[in-house]
This record gives sequence, C-alpha cells and structure tokens, in this order.
Amino acid sequence: MTWFSAPSPKSRRAFALTAMAAAVAGSVHAQSRTDTTEDPDAPVVVWAEEIVGRPDREVKLAGDVEITRGATRMKSDTACYRAVEDEVTATGNVQMWRFGDRYRGEQLRLNLDSGKGYVIRPEYWLEMNNAQGQATRMDFLSEDVAVVIDGTYSTCAGPDPDWYLKASTLRLDAGRDVGMASRTVVYFKGVPIIGAPALSFSLSGARRSGWLPPSVGLGSKGDSEVTMPYYFNIAPNRDLTLSPRLIANRGLMAIAHGRYLGETYAGETQAEVLPGDRQTKTDRWLVNSFHSQMLAPQWSYGWNVRAASDDEYPSDFSKSVNSTAERQLLRELRTDYVGRFWSLSARAQGYQVLQDPASKDDPAFTVPRPYDRLPQVNFRAARYDVKGFDWAVDAEATRFSHPDDKLVQGVRTVVNPQLSYPIVRPGYFITPKVMLHSTKYQLDADFNNSRTYSRTLPTFSLDSGLVFERDSTLFGSPVTQTLEPRVFYVYTPYKDQRLFPNFDSAETGFNFAQIFTENRFIGADRISDASQMTMAVVSRYIEQSGAERLRLALGQRFYFKDQRVTIDASAPREETRSDLLLAASGRVTREWNFDSAVQYNASRSHVYSSNYGVQWSPGEKKVVNAEYRFLRDSFKNVDISSQWPISTRWYGVGRVSYSLRDRKLIEGLVGLEYRADCWVFRMGAQRFVTAAQATSTPAFFQLELNGLSKLGFGSPLESFYRSIPGYTRLNSGTSR
Repeated sequence: MTWFSAPSPKSRRAFALTAMAAAVAGSVHAQSRTDTTEDPDAPVVVWAEEIVGRPDREVKLAGDVEITRGATRMKSDTACYRAVEDEVTATGNVQMWRFGDRYRGEQLRLNLDSGKGYVIRPEYWLEMNNAQGQATRMDFLSEDVAVVIDGTYSTCAGPDPDWYLKASTLRLDAGRDVGMASRTVVYFKGVPIIGAPALSFSLSGARRSGWLPPSVGLGSKGDSEVTMPYYFNIAPNRDLTLSPRLIANRGLMAIAHGRYLGETYAGETQAEVLPGDRQTKTDRWLVNSFHSQMLAPQWSYGWNVRAASDDEYPSDFSKSVNSTAERQLLRELRTDYVGRFWSLSARAQGYQVLQDPASKDDPAFTVPRPYDRLPQVNFRAARYDVKGFDWAVDAEATRFSHPDDKLVQGVRTVVNPQLSYPIVRPGYFITPKVMLHSTKYQLDADFNNSRTYSRTLPTFSLDSGLVFERDSTLFGSPVTQTLEPRVFYVYTPYKDQRLFPNFDSAETGFNFAQIFTENRFIGADRISDASQMTMAVVSRYIEQSGAERLRLALGQRFYFKDQRVTIDASAPREETRSDLLLAASGRVTREWNFDSAVQYNASRSHVYSSNYGVQWSPGEKKVVNAEYRFLRDSFKNVDISSQWPISTRWYGVGRVSYSLRDRKLIEGLVGLEYRADCWVFRMGAQRFVTAAQATSTPAFFQLELNGLSKLGFGSPLESFYRSIPGYTRLNSGTSR
C-alpha cells in the first residue's frame, strides 16, 4: 500500500493516474498538459500542492488543484479523485474546461468516464454559439447533454447581457443541436418581452423542429392578422411548415409549405386555405407545387402547378409585388428523355388567368388567356463538327386548345432542320447556315374557309466577325482592348401568312440578342420575310486577370426589302434601317458599376427606349442603386434604392420606384436597422401596387436575437433583399 504526500506545501507535483493506477503509481508526468487526447484510456493527470491517498482507490488534492484528462480540465481549491469510480469531486473556486466549453462554480462532481455530474451555482460559456449563462445548478447527463436548473441563457457577451432567456429548466443537447426550456421568459434590456410554457431552439442556429415566433401585422388590405408557424425538420433534406393565420374580418387560414431534396429529385409545395371568408362568403385557396425527378440517368419528369380560387386572391392576401403582379398561373406536367445526340420531351400545359379587378370597368386591363397545349411533343437532334459541319433538327407537334369555342383550335406540326459550316480562325470567324422551316396545321373547324394550312420556307444566313486586340490602359490600369466588328446577313423569301392561325407567336423585343437571330417573331406561327444585314461593333476592356472591365457596343440592322409579314392587320414595315442600338456597361472602379442601353430612331430623331443604371458600393453594407427606364408611349420610371450606415450601429434602407409619366409611386420602401453585438432590430414600411387601382402598405418590425429567434411581424429581410440590389444582412446568423 503506497501513500503520497508533497514534501513542501509550496511545490506542485504532477502524477499520471489511470483506472488501473497501480500500474503507473508513483510515476511523474512531466510532459505538457496539451499532450492529452480524446482517448478514453488517456491518463488522469493531477497537479496540486498537497497530494494524499491511494492511487488505486482515492487521491485527495489540496492547494492550486488541477486535474486533466483528454479534453476535460478542472481547477479548484480542493478535490478528490476516486479511481474505481473514475470520478472527481471539487470545491472552492471550481473551474472546468470541457470540449471548448467553460464552467465556473462552487462545487463540482463529474464522472470522467460517462461524463455525468453536476456543478453548484455555475456560470457557463459554450463554444458552439458563444452562449453564456448562470444557474442554481447544472447537471451533466452525458458528454453532450446538460440541464440548467433555474438558470439563464444568452448569446450576448459580458456580465449584463442585452437579452437573456430565463427558465426553470433548460436542457442543452449539443449532440442533437437543440436547447429546450420550460417555464420560459425572454428579457430584453431587463424587460420581459415574451413568455412561454415551453421553448426550443437550435444551439448552432441550424434548422430544427419547433414553434417559430408569431408574426403579427397588417394584411394587404389593412386587416390585422396573426400567424403562428410550426416548423417540422423532418430530415436534413425535408421540412414542413404549418402556419395557422388568423385574419380579422375574414377568418382562420391554414398554410402548409413543404420542401424536399434528394439525389434524383427536388420540389416544394405550398397550399393556403381559408374556408368561409367572412367578407366574400366563399372558400378561398391557393396552391403552388413544383417537382422535378430523374427516373433514369437519361429520363426525367416533373410538374409545375399554380392555382387560385378567384381573381382577387393576390390582391387580398399577397405581401409582395411579385405575388400580386402574377396573373397567369401555369399548370404543367412534363417528361424528358435525353440521348447522346438527341432529346425528346412531352408536356401538357394550361393556364389559369386571374383578371385584374379593374378589368370589370376597363377592358384595357383584361389579361388574355394563352392557349393550352394538350399535349406538346418536341424532338431535337444535333451534332457538331462532323467533318467541319454542324447540323440540327427541331421538330414539334402540338395540339392547341382554348375554353373559348369561338377561337380556332387544332394541331400544329413543325419541322426545322438546319446545317452550318463554321470557319473559326485566330482573329476572325465565318459561319454560313441554311435552314428549312416546314409547318402544317390541321384545325378542328374552318378558319378562313379552310381546315388545313401548310408552309415551307428556307432561310439562309451568314454570320461573320473580326477580333482585333491591343494593349491599352483604362483609368491608369493596364488592359487589353478589343475591337470586334460583326456582320450578320439573313435572307428568307416572303410568303403570305395572313390566313394562318396564330396560337403562340409575337414579335420579339428589339435588342442586341434579337438582331442576331433569323426570325423576328417568337413562336412558330409567323416566319418573317427577310433580306437584311445587321452590322455591329463591340469593344471590350479586359484586365490581366481576365475580368471584363468595360464593354461598349453599337449595332443596327439594314433592310434591303420591305418587311411584309405581320402578326395582325398592321401595315408592313417600309424602313430601310432599324433603330440604332447603343450599350455600355462595366466596372469603372471597385466601387462603381454601371449598365446602360439606348434604342434611337434616327429617322424620327427621338429615343424609343433607354435604360441607365448605376451602382455605388464604397464599402461593406454601403450601396446606392439608381436606374432610369423609358419606353416611348408606355412608361418612364426612375428607381432609387440604398442601404447606408447612419451611425456606428444604425443603418437605413430605402427604395423609391416612381412613374414620371403617371406621376405616382409604383413601389416604396423605407426601413431602419440597428445592429448590436448579439441582436438586430429592423423596422419599416412598404407600399406597392396590388392591382391597377389598388395598393398595399404593410408595416413590419423585427427583433432578431442571435442564436435564438426572430420576434415581430412581417418579413423585412425578404423585402430588403428583393428591393435593394447589393443589400447585405447586418448579422450572419441563421436563427429563424
């Protein structure tokens, strides 16, 4: 039997002990304390001024005590280590470091093997989320689970946190990443702001099941409402949110939003139901569902379904401009098969059109209903560089249907083969191309005295360009400047198509992308006659890193014959040249970016359309956007948005979108944000158009407690991200 004692109370001794201490009794552990590992068989290293006891049974320590095993280290005035139980008890100025977490209290008991134990009157700091708190007692149920009794919890630093949670019991489960509190009150600046019989939250800010903070606010028409969402974290790749929404003067709406993601599939579905709306006396509902899935390496299918109960649903319940502006709701089921050189797709597609309430009084606001495609089958095959040739074949067969029996309906078949021979060399390219567009209609009833129509038109095009480069400078920096002239010629003979039906064709917008295409119409019902040449020149300034610093472009189309094919009964075009297109975009400096485009009609000496935009971002969380958009006889709008610091912690956000032509506000947003070390406050209001003669002005505020949750009403973050390009969130937390 061996007893140990220190020869002098002022000298510290270190001993290495294990559960079989006799094997190493008396050995001195002189290595650094950081050499211990997570190994369960690692020795227990004790340091103290006085060490008395039996290493195989019990060792009593006094004076500047320190005990270390693996990732656990303790300090105290006195301690006792029991080898058989592998257990430590400590009293007086107890401190413990455990897996990066820190604890301080009056007494401690801990089983080093199981991790079970307790601390009396502890103060604790958690490494995972920089949380801290204090309690009457803290029980360790395992290495991952601790229970705080009559304690507090906060992610704020310092002895007087701005916010903290106080609970009768608080279970901290690091393994499951969850904190669960009972009989809870949340204090902010010393004032209780919310209480709950039970509360759960993620320790790391990750997703987890539980009640989300209630949302209280005003609906799009000023009705007060309360939403109580419950989040189900079903799996890392699946979740579901159920949100009862009580709307004053209307009733209780049920909202469900599910999302899922797998290796071969992805999708989400949202459903909203308001039974017995007290204002309309009808059942109101909305469904949005998207799904995409691979059935085999080359075969996939999916759907996109959107539907609403009535025309005024977006105006009554939507909280964003995007939702209220969407009036054509797509319903589509599709499947696709992709081979090595070909692809085949089939889809059934229909629309629900939500008419603007103003259309009842003014037909100009009526939204036309597109044709349904029941079904549409597309085939495409293509090969590139086959002895220098590129070829492709596009084929389509579509049945067009419409609920209005007065409109023409039937089947359209299209075959469009094409062949080209690209000649690409350093400094230039030439691409001759020939196409053959063949179309056949089989209609259900007589249309212009016939049920069958057919058309076959060839198209020849020649695309060519040069590329010149030279070393240059831009704003004092070395760059490579390019000069890239391009000429594009198209010839398609004229064919009278006035008797043909029009299921889905329209004239494309005139821009740099369109002037280098063979057909000025989209859809297959109209093939434009063409004998024209497009001439353009682009100059780019490229940095040594390869980043494009500045782009300048100029382009115009010249017509050798009048354009006789039209969509409707409008007069053919007789101009000899198109409008002039000018564009400039780039990054002037690290802080300044701009983008601009102008369509100028030289024969009438006026600008038909223009767009000018600039962004200034001189630093973090500093951005100003300004844009002017003009389309003759249509709109003239100016849009200004910004996020900017007002003081050290206050930030302002705002947006104004104003119609100079109608002299009215299209969309407005004003907000304030305050960033503290452990919380963020946001408030503001937004105004936007929900219909031609209706607007919505929701207000919102939100208090985000880092590492816990968000409290308030409305969705300010969603509005800020959508309305202000370049907006940056003040905190990087992921709390809900």
